[in-house]
Amino acid sequence: LKVDKHGVPLSPQPSDDPEDPLNWSGLYRTFILLQVSILSALGSYNTAIINPAYNELSAEFGVSIVTASYQTTVTIAVNGLGPFLFIPFAHVYGRRPVYLVTTFIGVLSALGCAYVHNFGQLVGLRVLNGIFPVGTALGVATANDLFCLHERGRALGVYTVLSTTGAHFAPIPGGLIGQYLGWQWIFKFAAITNGFCLLFTFFFLPETLYIRDQTAGAVENLRSSSKNFLSRYLARMNMGKRFPGRRLRLSDFFWPYIKMIRYPSVVFPAIYYGTQYGLGSTLPAVTVSHIFAQEFGWDTLQIGLAYGTALLIGAFLGETAGGWVVDSIMNRARRKALTGPSAPSEIRLKAIWTGEIIVPIGLLWYGFSIQFGAPWIVPILGMGVACFGVQCITTVMYTYSADCHLTKSAEVAQVFNFLHRQEIGMTFAFYAIVLGEALGGYHLLFIFFACVGSILAFIPILVLMWKGEAIRAAERRIFVD
Repeated sequence: LKVDKHGVPLSPQPSDDPEDPLNWSGLYRTFILLQVSILSALGSYNTAIINPAYNELSAEFGVSIVTASYQTTVTIAVNGLGPFLFIPFAHVYGRRPVYLVTTFIGVLSALGCAYVHNFGQLVGLRVLNGIFPVGTALGVATANDLFCLHERGRALGVYTVLSTTGAHFAPIPGGLIGQYLGWQWIFKFAAITNGFCLLFTFFFLPETLYIRDQTAGAVENLRSSSKNFLSRYLARMNMGKRFPGRRLRLSDFFWPYIKMIRYPSVVFPAIYYGTQYGLGSTLPAVTVSHIFAQEFGWDTLQIGLAYGTALLIGAFLGETAGGWVVDSIMNRARRKALTGPSAPSEIRLKAIWTGEIIVPIGLLWYGFSIQFGAPWIVPILGMGVACFGVQCITTVMYTYSADCHLTKSAEVAQVFNFLHRQEIGMTFAFYAIVLGEALGGYHLLFIFFACVGSILAFIPILVLMWKGEAIRAAERRIFVD
């Protein structure tokens, strides 16, 4: 029985195979996690990099600024669809081929956006570009391939902060390039970035899918462990690996996700996370260009630098109160219980209060400062505060639901990605500005949003805190996979 440094049994138990990813060095596993996190970030990076240049798109294609934002909206929506197609292949043929193929699609579609001749063509290529970021769901499964239960809060914290930071960082180069080189070069730069990541992934991202209890394969890997570094490197980068017992079936493309929606331990956190992420991160992204151009007369560069920096700093600071706190709470509970990894997953929900309190503060800060003519730095700080809270929530919700369904982490992440993060977030561009005007001001709009996210969506989380363990026991009795 293998244990951690505190003497608590590891879960899952690593095999004796040196090629089991759980047996790789901590530094190497972290290196892989960073690659996967960046690949996931490419999706939101490609989506948001054009956001500061809505004015340029409006002038180029003769549409309103709100209409220009729709090409971002459709990309957000389609971001939730791609993983349905690619994740089943990743479970059968491995993670590495899927990452490479989808990143290649990202390169081509981003480059194509730079050469469109009308708004319809741009929307069409943005749809294609939105299909590729499979890392938004597959990255969680890859993290679970690499880390034991007690390490996953921290690992998923790193993953989520880098994954969501793609959208926060993108406006900074997007605004700079759009201001001086034009909107076409924004897409060209995105294609170049994707191309670099594709090359790096090809040479350095190993296969992490591993089937344990395959005795013959383990023996072979024990023999191969004595081979030189080059032989081990080539074996890990081999895209022709076979995984015994894995077959692709038509039902794999939809049935696993339908099953996940049945579980309150997945759907309640996904609703709460999706609502708060949409309000604290997506909403500023799709409205800031209109609001700041109207209220402050800002150009593309100013918009991109200001709101991109605010969200970026907020997300990174928020992670310090996310993954590290979650793991500390879980480890303390495991040691106190003296029952190893059986400490209930609901322990992780104790870390949610930081984000639950801070997100509405940030939203109200932002809405009231815009409505009552505060200096530009005030709403920018409000954005950063809201994003700080969102990052705390992201880490807690991902780790809780993934822990509740350890063997279905990719499907759990896809429910988060599709059902709520993308499909809730994509709606804001259609009604946020209009609703604010209809209500009589942005302060009332953000009071409404704060109530929806931090009261209505939070009630099911309180239920999980109170009776989550009993609910999961009932799930196991009722739903037999």
